[in-house]
Amino acid sequence: MTALTTVRSLITLPVVTLGGDAVAHVRDTVFDTSARRIASFTLSGPSMLSGPLTRDLPWPAVHCLGPRAVMVRDEGALCALSPGARRDASLGRLLGAQVVTDDGDPVGAVLDVLVEGGTSGRIVAFRLAAHRQLVHGTRHHRHHRHQVYLPGGEALRITGRTLVVPAHVTAYVSDGLPAFVAGDGVPS
Repeated sequence: MTALTTVRSLITLPVVTLGGDAVAHVRDTVFDTSARRIASFTLSGPSMLSGPLTRDLPWPAVHCLGPRAVMVRDEGALCALSPGARRDASLGRLLGAQVVTDDGDPVGAVLDVLVEGGTSGRIVAFRLAAHRQLVHGTRHHRHHRHQVYLPGGEALRITGRTLVVPAHVTAYVSDGLPAFVAGDGVPS
């Protein structure tokens, strides 16, 4: 399995060419929820004090996503933003989205998204601030177990700031990342 990366850890990651030149920094991650993968990155300039760029980085132009950098072949991988790209980018953001099942039951709110690194960019799981109904146990126990992992491999829809998941995936919730990675949180 390719290393898992959290989307929050991608913010401010440098975008580096195969020649070693830093050409930008990741500003935000945009998802294609129907394909269940990263669609693109919005960018800021190469120095940490630079503002937003008028170019973005589409996922197909990424050579490799690693823990310390996003690698591209050359600066030509950065594309000019289309007029509707900023609007589309806001629609593809998952952090902070409310999660509900396709039956309308509340699940929680997205705290982070786990994606496969390397050349995949596939959504693997969501770290959620879980709704009380999702966390089992006594009231005291529920209070301390409010963060859970939900598999991200099922069909997803995003409507406004709401992520809709199939109701059956709530049966595969894991209390921690080790349990999720061990396979307890992955539907078979």
